[in-house]
Amino acid sequence: MQADSALAASIHHLGKDYVLASETVRALHDVSFDVPRGDFISIMGPSGSGKSTLLNLLGCLDQPTSGNYWLGGEDVGSMNDDQLSETRALRIGFVFQSYNLLPALSVVENIEVPLYYSGRLSPAMRARCLDLAKMVGLESRLSHRPSQLSGGQQQRVAIARSLVNDPQFMLADEPTGNLDSKTSAEILELLRKLNDEGRTIILVTHEADVAEQTVRSIFLRDGSIVSDERH
Repeated sequence: MQADSALAASIHHLGKDYVLASETVRALHDVSFDVPRGDFISIMGPSGSGKSTLLNLLGCLDQPTSGNYWLGGEDVGSMNDDQLSETRALRIGFVFQSYNLLPALSVVENIEVPLYYSGRLSPAMRARCLDLAKMVGLESRLSHRPSQLSGGQQQRVAIARSLVNDPQFMLADEPTGNLDSKTSAEILELLRKLNDEGRTIILVTHEADVAEQTVRSIFLRDGSIVSDERH
């Protein structure tokens, strides 16, 4: 397959089975969709629909049983463990419901964490981390620890951290799940701003009002796509 410069990712007939004792559970079946660069997609579905499984596959945390996942024109299924780890570190920005910040580190130091693990921490990249902190509105909180921040501020740190390696897309797992409605709206506004600036975002949510803030919604049921609509 030739790399398509217009696509951040492409999913073709993806399937995932889990073997539990003597039973095979089909978590995903024949899932196909393209992710154009600059898209803002919400993935929805009831409990057991396959959202978490698809999230793990998109984040290169698991491998499919069948089908192909192309990331920037490269077949993820052909990657070894080291390549998958590098892909997670450099090509995908993760934002989690629980923030996953390190409590002993400051705002800027938490943003720097991916650079530390990839061996790319330098004066120039430290300056980039400062710029990202300011971009998400935390210029007055640079030396604060997570315990000194509100939930919304912690999620802003997580969003800045997800951008530090300039990933091909952001993968946000229930990013407003732990936030009140006002703070949720602020975080969604920040994500919309990033999307308006050209960032590709895939957001997993069970909340319809959150999905309505994206430009496209994919709905899963029983491991298959039942709708894929642009708003």
